[in-house]
Amino acid sequence: MLHTSVLIITAFTSLASAHTAAWAKGMFCRNGANPSANHDEPNTNLAVNPLFNLAKEDWWFQHDRGCDLAPPPPGEFLTLPANGNFTVELAHNRAFTTLSYGGKKVSNWPDGEEHPDEWNSWEGPGSECKLGSGALHTYNESNAAGTAWAISYQSDIKKVTMENLVVFSVLKHTPWKRLATYGVPNLPKCPEGGCTCAWLWVPENCGQSNMYMQPFKCNVTNVSSTVPVAKAQPPKFCADDKSKCVKGAKQMIAYYQATGNNMFDIPRPATPGYNEKCGWTDGPQCDIFEQSGATAS
Repeated sequence: MLHTSVLIITAFTSLASAHTAAWAKGMFCRNGANPSANHDEPNTNLAVNPLFNLAKEDWWFQHDRGCDLAPPPPGEFLTLPANGNFTVELAHNRAFTTLSYGGKKVSNWPDGEEHPDEWNSWEGPGSECKLGSGALHTYNESNAAGTAWAISYQSDIKKVTMENLVVFSVLKHTPWKRLATYGVPNLPKCPEGGCTCAWLWVPENCGQSNMYMQPFKCNVTNVSSTVPVAKAQPPKFCADDKSKCVKGAKQMIAYYQATGNNMFDIPRPATPGYNEKCGWTDGPQCDIFEQSGATAS
């Protein structure tokens, strides 16, 4: 009886602390923080935990939980077709993706449950910002802040820096449903051993203040360009003045952390995000290259 009670409490604790991550081949921490090739953890949610008030050495690529030390198997990559698109699964737990249990616990939504397309908790000012467990950090689809991907042309994750990690794709109104498809600009070839990528998200002032930076090994295919990406510059909040928006290659958003933040002086209660407020347009970012004209064909 006691054992059953413990299981029930654990299940509810997991649900209450649920958040969202991208799930696909090439991800770090697919089996939790255990890097062993023989270890399989189909019910893990370690990668979904957000980042808040951490030192940079801890939030960088989820070092706080050891994810940066749990890479995918050798030769496994997230495939990025240049001038094409790729799809990942956004979910609160690996169990709710096709990576676990043969996809038997999958639905159209990140929590494995069924919800109406117009799922909404907004009833006017003062509404509780909570859909289901609150893991989507939004009132509805239109309020979802947007997520992004960044790429570094470094195979060794230890050599990735803010300056060589460039945001290359943005998808508005996400996270929302489980499947999310991102566009890819005309990226050049990765070095031998592949590139390092990151899935990124800063929620829209809804629920706990936090951010997400999730590591992946990635590789660009269908390559037709040799033009490199430019050095990334810190983004700026420009919702109040579009002339402040940083053009070209931009860094990820580092915010809400104890150290390592790269965005400041944002008027409260506004929040930064991977959207027009910080100079990003929806879709592949075609202005990130060293030479002009290096856009998607």
